[in-house]
Amino acid sequence: MNIRMIGAAFGIMMAPAVASAAECGSVSITEMNWKSSAAITSVAKFLMEQGYGCDVQVVPSSTVPAVTSLSENGEPDIVTEMWVNGGGEAYKKLVAEGRVKELTAVLEPGGVEGWWIPKYLAEKHPELLTMDGILANPELVGGRFNNCPEGWGCRVAGDNIARALKLEENGIENFGHGSGETLAASIAAAFDAEEPWFGYYWAPTAILGKYEMAKVEIGPVDPEAHHRNQEADRDNPEISDFPPSPVWTVVSTEFEAEKPEIAALMSNISFTVEDMNALLAWQDENNASSEEAAVNFLTNNADIWGAWLNDEAKEKLGALLK
Repeated sequence: MNIRMIGAAFGIMMAPAVASAAECGSVSITEMNWKSSAAITSVAKFLMEQGYGCDVQVVPSSTVPAVTSLSENGEPDIVTEMWVNGGGEAYKKLVAEGRVKELTAVLEPGGVEGWWIPKYLAEKHPELLTMDGILANPELVGGRFNNCPEGWGCRVAGDNIARALKLEENGIENFGHGSGETLAASIAAAFDAEEPWFGYYWAPTAILGKYEMAKVEIGPVDPEAHHRNQEADRDNPEISDFPPSPVWTVVSTEFEAEKPEIAALMSNISFTVEDMNALLAWQDENNASSEEAAVNFLTNNADIWGAWLNDEAKEKLGALLK
């Protein structure tokens, strides 16, 4: 199905929802300001409207404003892609007070961060899959570590780990990119020329969906050491790989009590990071909207989303998405 057909299909498939909205009533859901959240929200909105007859209002947001709104107003009803590490003490308080409930890990195994090399480089030099191998062969990774831009949280941890590993003493430049765009462009350029590349990236992203990368083993994951490495210019930086970041779908407990069927649906909606990477890569390559990405996912993955629905909703959507 091409982009125009997907866009048309989305418009056609959304039309019947208004008439049946009384079955479920009004539901508010966040759309965080990054692409994976927008895709998840579009999938959830479609399933709620077409399968359960909800009237869904999408609320543009990001982590801190969403937590603030939940604290002050108990809204929105549903928050998709709540990165727990970014929610701070205010989010922990909401959970502790029982005002919100974490329904499911919407990304499995969570938000992924790490140091990577291209798969073609790993196949040629498997010793580079460990830091011992990279430190012993700096020329094989081009003598450069591609670090995060200044001001990003990952830059602080990256600098500390780089110092703990003594990258520069071992002939590897700790190169800080000026922006996320130049970091991504450096990967694209390396793949185009099949040249070495070594550096930080995260998932889910279109970049890791488009370019096959292999994760380098920095060392054992030590959550406490990783937390300490968030302090800039530590006197005693430590070696720890990046633990996955918990990413949840969260609902207000009031909403769960009022609409248990919708809460049950949202507790089932979960994507592997690999599947989300692939969806974002498709969206990027086709210059598609989040709605078009959602329909592309739904039309090609009935075996996945079919297991998320109750029988009545599955029957409705099965007829719609033939």
